[in-house]
Amino acid sequence: MTRDVQVTFDAADPRRLGRFWGEVLGYVDMPPPAPHGTWEEALAAWGVPQERWEEAWAVVDPEGRGPRLYFQRVPEDKAGKNRVHLDVRAAPGAQGEERMAALAAEAERLVALGARVLERHSPEPPFGAGHVVLADPEGNEFCLD
Repeated sequence: MTRDVQVTFDAADPRRLGRFWGEVLGYVDMPPPAPHGTWEEALAAWGVPQERWEEAWAVVDPEGRGPRLYFQRVPEDKAGKNRVHLDVRAAPGAQGEERMAALAAEAERLVALGARVLERHSPEPPFGAGHVVLADPEGNEFCLD
């Protein structure tokens, strides 16, 4: 039996972090359920107080292949290194300098969106193809692989 997977992020600003990850992965904001045209309309119809409308956000793969990413507001700041992280496959199949150039170009794009580069790991055959470690706008580590 297979299961669907959702990746959940704790966040200070769920919408901002969700939109960042949407840009990273080519995802889109999760549309509101019919018949609602906007999330604000849906939340109002469900009686959710307006001060709670920014507590969660989600982005989805427009082709329906990848998992939904869900962002939930939490009061505490991130503490410590992630025990689980995402690897964003930015240069599949590329090797050596071609790979590292592709990763550097993608890292530059993500830095413009609010990420920070933390480390660059050069290729170390036979197992290390090279990767770049970044942090998203709220400090969650992830790799460009």
